[in-house]
Amino acid sequence: MSVEKFSYANTSQAGIQCSLKGVRGEILSFIKDPFLYEEKECVDHYDDGLIVIKAGRIEAVGDYARLVKNYPDIEIEEYKNSVIMPGFVDCHLHYVQSPMIGSPGDTLLNWLNRYTFPTEAKFKDKQFADETARMFFRQLLRNGTTTANIFATTFPESVDAIFEESERYNALTICGKVLQDRNLPDNLKDRSAENSVVESEGLLRKWHGKGRRLYAVAPRFAPTSSRLQLKLAGELYQAYVGKGVYMHTHLDEAYNEIEWVKELYPEATDYTDVYARYGLVGRRSVFAHCCLMEEREWDVLYDAGCGVVHCPSSNLFLGDGEFKFWEAKERLRPCKTGIGTDVGGGTNFSVFRQLGDAYKVGMLKDRYLSPERSLYLATRGGAEVLGLDDRIGSIFPGYDADLVVLDLKPTEFLEWRLKFAEDIFAKLFVMQTTGVENLVRATYIAGEKVFQNG
Repeated sequence: MSVEKFSYANTSQAGIQCSLKGVRGEILSFIKDPFLYEEKECVDHYDDGLIVIKAGRIEAVGDYARLVKNYPDIEIEEYKNSVIMPGFVDCHLHYVQSPMIGSPGDTLLNWLNRYTFPTEAKFKDKQFADETARMFFRQLLRNGTTTANIFATTFPESVDAIFEESERYNALTICGKVLQDRNLPDNLKDRSAENSVVESEGLLRKWHGKGRRLYAVAPRFAPTSSRLQLKLAGELYQAYVGKGVYMHTHLDEAYNEIEWVKELYPEATDYTDVYARYGLVGRRSVFAHCCLMEEREWDVLYDAGCGVVHCPSSNLFLGDGEFKFWEAKERLRPCKTGIGTDVGGGTNFSVFRQLGDAYKVGMLKDRYLSPERSLYLATRGGAEVLGLDDRIGSIFPGYDADLVVLDLKPTEFLEWRLKFAEDIFAKLFVMQTTGVENLVRATYIAGEKVFQNG
């Protein structure tokens, strides 16, 4: 039985200014978008590489035999039979739904009413929120996720809890108070549109830019916000987007949801237009699901520089529409696209395992998602969605040293099976489609090892 060890990051001044250290092993990273360029041109790969880390950032990366000569006294941790990648980026998930993950649902809206809303109502209790945040972050780290764009819920306590736990690990975390003032139970509903946005701005001022914490203005989705709340949310987002604040919500997930939006907002051209009318479509807007999009909607999101998130496990589990990655990444207007686990609609915390489901969703429509493209979505693609591709998502000098080490011998069977795989992409494809557990050997956040398996 493997032994898992979690450690809070050393963010003291002494820790930040620590000496150089190295991580050695096979290294795989992306330098360009393989949906737009020849796949092999997009990859940075070393069979035996070295990553040199200083003060939480990557100082150098390259072939071990060449690079180590420049650092004769460096302390190196070596990972054999493994591959080192950028830490995974989860572009959409709900930490407050962790206690109800795996609950059955016949439709999205019925599932929300039966399981989601009653669970989220518990997060007014800070102690319950703290307990969930601790368990939630342990699941992220054991699955190699180092950056996450997270939904909390109505209560400020739910936001404080997740940011406090994130701060302990020094994890790059985006979150915000959920705005929802109608069409849900009273014990989860905002007292008023005005008060909800005042609370949100207070949390924004408290947390945004504190260490690696970033804030998102987060209307749940159009049906649970009044026109006034969307208007005020748009004004808040527009006031702070220049300071790196996000807008995070859901879009075009299910047929019955879209019909409901048409009833509530008959003046809008489509679902995307609802958000656009209230100033919620912009360069740091992140839209989850986007399964049932019209071409006009893709054009609007592309023109505004928005990011979209493929949540395959959740869409399969709830029987929603299928995200069409070939539409999202249309070469004439390629939208920034990443992967989301969408816990608790999604049934696991592993971005890597989502890639197996994403492949299957594509094959249902005779569209092949290659290993190169899927791994890009989980790393650099996700960083692009969040506008953070200048600091995470790749293994480059100057980037934050957020890394995941994947075990290439996680089970007896896979050790044998991978002998027949011709290259690293073939090996990783086998592992993502077989859904192996205990895949992650180690997770590093800003150069600190915060998770180790074995």
